[in-house]
Amino acid sequence: MWKRIRRDLGKTGESFWIPENLEIKEKGNRMERREIYTKITGKAETMKQELVKIRRDFHRYPELGWMEMRTSSIIASYLKRVGCDEVLVGRDVCLDEARMGLPADEVLDRHYEEAAAQEGTELAYLSDTKGGFTGVVGILRCGEGPTVAFRFDMDALPVLECKEEAHYPTKEGFASRNTGVMHACGHDGHMTVGLGTAKILCELREQLHGTVKFIFQPAEEGVRGAKSIVEHGHLDDVDYVLGAHMGGGLEQKEAAIGIGDGESLATVKYDVEFYGKGSHAAASPEEGKNAMLAMATAILNLHAIPRSGKGDTRVNVGRVVAGTGRNIICEHAHMEMEVRGMTTEANTYMKEYAERIIRSAAEMHDCTCEMKLMGAAMNGINDDALSDRLAKVCEEDLHLPVVRLKKGGAGGSEDYSYMSERVQSHGGQSCYFMNLSCCTGTLHNERFNFWEEALVNGVKAFCGIAVELLQ
Repeated sequence: MWKRIRRDLGKTGESFWIPENLEIKEKGNRMERREIYTKITGKAETMKQELVKIRRDFHRYPELGWMEMRTSSIIASYLKRVGCDEVLVGRDVCLDEARMGLPADEVLDRHYEEAAAQEGTELAYLSDTKGGFTGVVGILRCGEGPTVAFRFDMDALPVLECKEEAHYPTKEGFASRNTGVMHACGHDGHMTVGLGTAKILCELREQLHGTVKFIFQPAEEGVRGAKSIVEHGHLDDVDYVLGAHMGGGLEQKEAAIGIGDGESLATVKYDVEFYGKGSHAAASPEEGKNAMLAMATAILNLHAIPRSGKGDTRVNVGRVVAGTGRNIICEHAHMEMEVRGMTTEANTYMKEYAERIIRSAAEMHDCTCEMKLMGAAMNGINDDALSDRLAKVCEEDLHLPVVRLKKGGAGGSEDYSYMSERVQSHGGQSCYFMNLSCCTGTLHNERFNFWEEALVNGVKAFCGIAVELLQ
């Protein structure tokens, strides 16, 4: 049976014939929607202790970028166990020639042996990581429909973790056992959320229509890893991509989902070598070519680059090593520096200006120089449509607190931007959000820690948006 309804369209009206049972179908759809979100909420809360256990294990055994070997092996094994249709590892994840900022071969080889001996390493997947081919992609196929990608970064930082009893991981016995390496940026939480999301969505696969890619990315610190995944083609068929970051200060009174414009700074990072000629500083200084002086000239002029009207810019020389003695003209100097821009155009301006300064400083002092690209990221920004859908799902369906973040993003750089740019370039959408909780210490600080309740919220948010996009 059909019935006629009338709807106003501006100053005119039109009549439409609709099935009489349409309202019943819509009611059924709403009930089905409530049911699946109730399932997500229940499953995520039931998983809390498992999530805490996983997070603490990752925190106890942190690994630096391109050395996430134990970590990758555990993630791959877990994704296979919970039901992903395909699990990609090793060279199937990262394109070799697109990797940036790799450790020396001997460092990678030594860490491989250490990972093989560590408790919990899944040896069946470890061999794929040799040579720094870390990273994992799990694929869940649920028939025809859109493709959604979730990105979770894996690497830790070269930070010596706080040993004070008041520091929660120390107090609870899961502080880092890898001296001088720490999950001081929440990536232990990011990976845990990713695994929890994968487990629940695999259980709900019969109610989904489309494909989910769970991308566990190496070497986010220093923005080195995402480009190699993008260049391998893993984002080429993706319609929606989302990522998230743990965060929040002491003033954050409840765990919440933070949604804003997701803007991040574009950046380029270089290691620079200056080469000169050594000589006696008193007997024959005129025969020397002072690499340290060339580097010092570059440093002063880098920090004097005029600002750009194309967007906010940053420049910093963060580390220098030079010289062998007070009476020796320096023949080699090493410098680590970066530039950033709020827009890709502003970053390009800074990059090209910095390169001219470095080359000119070397030439001024009759030296040579070499610049090695160590990391890079684009400017990233959210699609409002996807951000609004995420906010709606979190607030209305999952009943999670949502914080609307101020414009301007976090002020840092994120190589998630490579993924968002690739997806947006072919008409897809991107959203990068914050998983907020009360955090002790700032990011990259020896005292950093987040509320473990945020793990449950993160799983709910990722599962919720997956259902919104694929149901």
